[in-house]
Amino acid sequence: MIKIRFFAALRERLDCSQYLLQCDSNSQSVATVLEQLKGHDSLWHQELSRTDLLCAVNQQLVPLSAAVRDGDELAFFPPITGG
Repeated sequence: MIKIRFFAALRERLDCSQYLLQCDSNSQSVATVLEQLKGHDSLWHQELSRTDLLCAVNQQLVPLSAAVRDGDELAFFPPITGG
């Protein structure tokens, strides 16, 4: 099972802070998981298709090519800006 967390405005727009995804293999890329999540519905597809979306595996920023394994935490969030 992969624990997927959504943060900030993304969490608000999806109305979801956490989602559990059954892991079908030992390892898959973040991009593969993202494609699965986009199939949830049209809103998720729209929000998760953003080109500026950031992701982290086990609290470390990673590229979409990074591996995700059973038991990992995968987080998605929009870019953070300061003021």
